[in-house]
Amino acid sequence: MRTQVCIIGGGPSGLLLAQLCHVAGIDAVVLERRSREHVLTRIRAGVLETGFLKLLEQAQVKTRMDTMGYPHDGTMISFENLEVRIDFKKHANTPVMVYGQTEVTRDLYDAREATGGVTLHNVDDVEIINAPLDGDALAKVRFTHDGQTKEITCDYIAGCDGFHGPSRQAIPADKRREFEKLYPFGWLGILSETPPVHHELIYANSERGFALASMRNENLSRYYIQAPLADDPEDWTDAMFWSEFKKRIPERFADQLITGPSIEKSIAPLRSFVCEPMQYGRLFLAGDSAHIVPPTGAKGLNTAASDVHYLFEALQACYLDKDPAALGLYSEKALSRVWKTQRFSWWMTKLLHRFPDTDDYELRIQRAEIEHLASIESAQAMLAINYVGLPY
Repeated sequence: MRTQVCIIGGGPSGLLLAQLCHVAGIDAVVLERRSREHVLTRIRAGVLETGFLKLLEQAQVKTRMDTMGYPHDGTMISFENLEVRIDFKKHANTPVMVYGQTEVTRDLYDAREATGGVTLHNVDDVEIINAPLDGDALAKVRFTHDGQTKEITCDYIAGCDGFHGPSRQAIPADKRREFEKLYPFGWLGILSETPPVHHELIYANSERGFALASMRNENLSRYYIQAPLADDPEDWTDAMFWSEFKKRIPERFADQLITGPSIEKSIAPLRSFVCEPMQYGRLFLAGDSAHIVPPTGAKGLNTAASDVHYLFEALQACYLDKDPAALGLYSEKALSRVWKTQRFSWWMTKLLHRFPDTDDYELRIQRAEIEHLASIESAQAMLAINYVGLPY
């Protein structure tokens, strides 16, 4: 099989890149390790930056955001019962969109199918045979599909296959540098068919640890609490979770919280990770294959989207403007924004969580930081501008 761009990974990053390529007349094949049905069962974040929304428009993806999306003009940050609302519209002149990643992926799959583009599911044993960017040899991707060994010859490879995928590992260890920070806790999250406790997200720091009140729609809520990594979600009954969650959010919200049976429960570790560079020869990394942020601040999917933007711009320059040198600038451009989102996610995580070694001094600093946000307009603007998304 021959194509211009082989995209490894059929999640939202890979599918978005494929759709952008289609609109520009660039041929792409998508390889995905799991079935479409499995991909659509993944429960992920649902806060989309304006930049992501513009990319969906550019890719001509029809979404159901008009009926299922919730524009948010702000968010709530709290320390115990001290609250400050960050007004996105006032400080950044743009909202964010609450729309589940599963729904985004479904929309992207529908758009991909409408184009007739090739998407292969249940692909195993992916082997990347790279080639120098400035050489004449093309790249190859070998894999198993339907019990047969197959091969794709391509100009370029986009590794959108996540942290555990083969793309990053295809870069020789002596050619890449990895930066990582592991956090000593996770997020225990539940999904419940209950109305959200508040019309905007609540990020809460309490003496018992962090909590987040989020939502998918007016009758589907997503709630999280900071929990030890050793915890098993099944050891947390619904009653235990609701009791703990109420103790961590401001009292006025706890008093009006509507509880109900959970329909999904899981615990996710928190990690900060960056791989440099994000390209090697004809291979380009995007999304979780190159970097991961803690979910605090909702930067994971959105930073993946910015990678897709920079990579597509480079591919478009290569094929349409006959400027292959643009591809050599991809990693530098993407990483410049990646590290800014890393900084913001790290700052939000440090501000809102109780670490095992947090002492009284640091608790006072956390409270002072929230008080600073409450009283200083420029501090609110800083948070708002980063939250809604830095420009590409």
